[in-house]
Parts: sequence; structure tokens; C-alpha cells
Amino acid sequence: MQVLELIIFAGLAVVVLYQLYTVLGRRVGRQPDEQAAAAAAVAGRAPERIAEPADDGVELTGLAAVKAIDPGFDLSRFLNGSKAAYEMIVKAFAEGDKTTLANLLAPAVLTGFATAIDQRVADGRTEVVEFTQPPRADLDRADVDDVDRARLTVRFLAEFRSRTKGPEGEGIDDRRTAELWTFERRLKNRDPNWLLVRVDAAEV
Repeated sequence: MQVLELIIFAGLAVVVLYQLYTVLGRRVGRQPDEQAAAAAAVAGRAPERIAEPADDGVELTGLAAVKAIDPGFDLSRFLNGSKAAYEMIVKAFAEGDKTTLANLLAPAVLTGFATAIDQRVADGRTEVVEFTQPPRADLDRADVDDVDRARLTVRFLAEFRSRTKGPEGEGIDDRRTAELWTFERRLKNRDPNWLLVRVDAAEV
């Protein structure tokens, strides 16, 4: 009986780990409950075309187009993964961790983040952010163009306390931010990673 229970638990563990891996790809850096910081960058353009016509001649749009190419796509898991990615990216930016950012950002966005990090270092400034609660994530838009390139835009609402240090001293600032983050992935590609390709301000 004990052997049977071990087999069942092992099978469940494999399923859970696989689902986590396929949401936003391989996890890089520390876990979300350790993360903090704030960042914004803008790069690229949102796609204008949305989907390849389906076999019956009907053009699929939005999530329907995504699921037509990737039937295993699960929106709830994606949004949970996007929240983890949001905190991970924000934390890496605050710490100046360009290696972690390179695994999560498209090249154009990475350039913007790296420039801001370098300027902060040159100014002799540091920043630590403490999230007062997990960020809220809602799907704002889903597009598919160029056959299988999906772009999902997520609206994040986050509240955090920013602690900064610089030549003029220390400061504390409580903030509430609203941003639109666009993640991109080739749905037919075996690589499960979604990359951040654009960041825009949104209304709170």
C-alpha cells in the first residue's frame, strides 16, 4: 500500500512540475515571495494583424487563435506565471541583475533596462522594493500574427514601498503602479519561454 501511495504522489509531482514549466518557461532567479523592485521600459510595436484564417475560412482572433495553434494553452496558468515573471523581472532590475533579465526580456527591452541600470549605478543610487501584496494580472489583449507568433498583453496592478539610497541620503516612497506588459512566443516552437517584448503605462 505504501509503495502504491509513493507511485501516485510521484506521478502528481511530475504533472505539477510540467505545468509550471510550460507556463512561462524555465524559472530564473529566486522565487516570487523573495522578489522586489520597480521597472518600466518601452520597446517594439504591437502586432496589427491577428491570425491566419482557419481551415473553414473563418479568421480566428484573440485567445481562440492562440488555442487553435496551441490547444494546451491555459489562460489561468499563463496569468499565474506572468505574475511570477513580473516580480522576478522587477526584482532583477532593482538588483541590477542583467543575467536574469537577459533570459526574460527581448533584446530591445533588455537594452532599455540595462541603460537604466547603468545610469543608476553611475549616479551612486540603489533601490529596494517591498511588494505590499501580490500584483494583480488581467489579460488585456491577445494577438497572433506571422502564422504562429503570439503576443499576450497583461495589465498589472501593483502596490509597493520603494526604499532608495543616493548621494542625497535615503528615501521611502509608497507607490501604486499600473502597466501593460506584452509577452511573446512562437507557439510552434519547442521552446516554452515567453519573452517580455513591450512595457507601457496604463491607467490605475
